Amino acid sequence: MSDSPATDTLVLDLQQMSPFTDYFVICSGENERQLRAIARTVGEGLAQDGVRPARSEGTAASGWMLLDYGDAIIHIFSIDQREFYRLEDLWADAQTVLAIQ
Repeated sequence: MSDSPATDTLVLDLQQMSPFTDYFVICSGENERQLRAIARTVGEGLAQDGVRPARSEGTAASGWMLLDYGDAIIHIFSIDQREFYRLEDLWADAQTVLAIQ
């Protein structure tokens, strides 16, 4: 993700809180093109290691994209959608593993 236009990236540890994943990665992009670039960069980087998402949801046009890698779920938001969904608040009890502004 550091090679993408992602901003305000958080990695939350959900191992003790969630039966469906161990980590949430949450980041933002400023426009559709950036959202697509973030998803492409993440997907291509993990594919090089033979890792593919189990599923993906959303579109850049909707302002929200989800890449489900099982142990980690990556949420890519537009700034407005991130403020609307406020996942950081919903999972406020989770430990922050990494925060990149």
